[in-house]
Amino acid sequence: MNVNNILSVFTPKDVKFLPLLKDLSDTMVKASGLLNDLFAFTERDQRPEICRLIKVEESAGDKISARISKELNNTFITPFDREDINALADKIEEVIDVINRAAHKVLLYNPGKFPIHAIQLTEIIQQGTLEIQGAVYGLKTFKKSDIVFRKHYKEIKALEEQADGVYEKGIMDLFRNEKDTIELIKLKEIIQELEKTANKVNTTGKVLKTIFVKYA
Repeated sequence: MNVNNILSVFTPKDVKFLPLLKDLSDTMVKASGLLNDLFAFTERDQRPEICRLIKVEESAGDKISARISKELNNTFITPFDREDINALADKIEEVIDVINRAAHKVLLYNPGKFPIHAIQLTEIIQQGTLEIQGAVYGLKTFKKSDIVFRKHYKEIKALEEQADGVYEKGIMDLFRNEKDTIELIKLKEIIQELEKTANKVNTTGKVLKTIFVKYA
């Protein structure tokens, strides 16, 4: 691919897909911020409202993803391959979905308090979504020499490795210190859902890396 083709992969003429992907990434970041608030800052009586707000973002993400699918079916020329647009949108939507599932488990189980490792996982998830958002915003202008874009997906991978360590410590501490069996079961399922969320963030990072390698 010559220089002109590289520079024409993403052009200002795209008024559909890149803006929609930005909107989807913004929705994901809002959901992850609410998830962090849910674990780090809210009292038990505030949890239903935060979970409701996360569900609102999840519904918004579904609508944006549906619009992307519709536009893919109706548009002949896309800024990059339709399967790549579809894959990226799907993975971002999956992150939002699993954030919502984690929040729903909090609402369902209503544990007394969250262990520090659960809170740390939500912070890692939030940072990971911010990295995805930064990469999505950079899709319009990235090229092979774009160190910033590469930094985003490398940081996403580093965060996933960090999440693995926090998850393992969290489970070990839970079984070591939690004496209430029912509470242990509740917290174990919630922490496992957070670990799944971190994995979904990393999977999205892999899609971004694939796009970079393919088009840069």
